Amino acid sequence: MISVKNIFKSFNGFLAVNDLSFDIKPGEVVGFLGPNGAGKSTTMKMLTGFLLPTSGDIYISDLSLKQSALEIKKKIGYLPEGAPAYGDMTPLQFLNFIARIRGYKGAEKAARIEQVVNQVELQEVLDKPIDNLSKGFKRRVGLAQALIHDPEILILDEPTDGLDPNQKHQVRELIKNLSKDKIVIISTHILEEVTAVCNRVMIISKGKLLFDDTPNALNRRSKYYGAVTLHFSYRADVAELGELEGVAEMEEDLETGRVTLFPKPGADILHLVTAHAQRCKLPVDSLYVEQGRLDQVFREITQEVPNE
Repeated sequence: MISVKNIFKSFNGFLAVNDLSFDIKPGEVVGFLGPNGAGKSTTMKMLTGFLLPTSGDIYISDLSLKQSALEIKKKIGYLPEGAPAYGDMTPLQFLNFIARIRGYKGAEKAARIEQVVNQVELQEVLDKPIDNLSKGFKRRVGLAQALIHDPEILILDEPTDGLDPNQKHQVRELIKNLSKDKIVIISTHILEEVTAVCNRVMIISKGKLLFDDTPNALNRRSKYYGAVTLHFSYRADVAELGELEGVAEMEEDLETGRVTLFPKPGADILHLVTAHAQRCKLPVDSLYVEQGRLDQVFREITQEVPNE
């Protein structure tokens, strides 16, 4: 449904996006990750037709963005970074305005507004000026306008920015439900967002695509994947843990009281570690198998790309 072919984007000689190519199909929730200045927002703006590539092509539903931009924009809901809106309007006035722009009238317009208000729970602030709303409610107003025409493609730039934990959970559940018959692309620097809602991860740095796979595949690249970590309630003698059969290396963090044991290739060390901790009566608060540490993998991947 979305096909990006060798796109470049330059601004006054600065190469913001460098030869990106990828395809995205319905049902995919793509987490578009990268450090600040990586080219994420520029790529999002090109996918929406707000910016055109310096070179390369973008096709959506077999239509070229260069030739059919207006038709393509009807298929897209976009939540830009910062969710700009008319601050002197109320959410209800703003959504009425957006619905009219999208071509809705009368009962159909009222029904669309009611649906998105319920989806993102805006009822309590509908008649308050947007300028007076909290950052979280402003974000939800932005999400509502992106959803109002039931688009085939949702492009969300930092969708949970400024939301409290309950609001984040609600938005993530909403995204999961929407993704059943839509393409959802989430540009974010929040790593937990990826494991919470995405089934595909793309990492970009310095305008280049460096990783494109599942969140699980990203976790598996972590040196911590499959390691066993113990947390101690007080300082204990842990030297023997590093000498257990199958343990290749031990990492001890004196500040947190956390010890991580890295297995040799193919080794299963959990039962040995558990048995040793019980036998030696070690003061273990928690013991678990690591699923990988995304922050460590993210740093490694984004620091690999050379400057040009």
